[in-house]
Amino acid sequence: MTPATSIPTYRSRFATAIFDLLNPVPYGLFVGTLIFDIVYAISRNVFWGKGAAWLVTVGLVFAIIPRLINLFHVWIPSRYPVTRRERLEFWLNLFGIVAAIANAFIHTRDAYAIVPMNVILSVITVALLSISQIVHALDKFRVRPVEVIRE
Repeated sequence: MTPATSIPTYRSRFATAIFDLLNPVPYGLFVGTLIFDIVYAISRNVFWGKGAAWLVTVGLVFAIIPRLINLFHVWIPSRYPVTRRERLEFWLNLFGIVAAIANAFIHTRDAYAIVPMNVILSVITVALLSISQIVHALDKFRVRPVEVIRE
């Protein structure tokens, strides 16, 4: 009789690898957007406003694939149960992406008209995605027991 061990729970190794590879990219771009928005609000230099607009747009483009993987993982039934943390991570990411979309629309305004909404929406986006990253890190260490194999 071999002892029971624990293995991580995931549906697809490939989808998990792609998710783990691409998930931090939009987060980093949205943090950059927040930094650029704060600098723009202080300096009024148009460069920072346009840079923030590009960062939020590219962040939204890079957010598509990890969000689709997360959508299928959480809401498509499988033999592995979905935890509350995974659903919480899904909703936090969804609301963060909605705030980022609103921020992208705010950045289409002319000149200094984007302030202060750009900073507020960037803070909301980064806060939601930060909490989501923490939840994801906590959930990553969840394991399920392996049945004992009898020989």
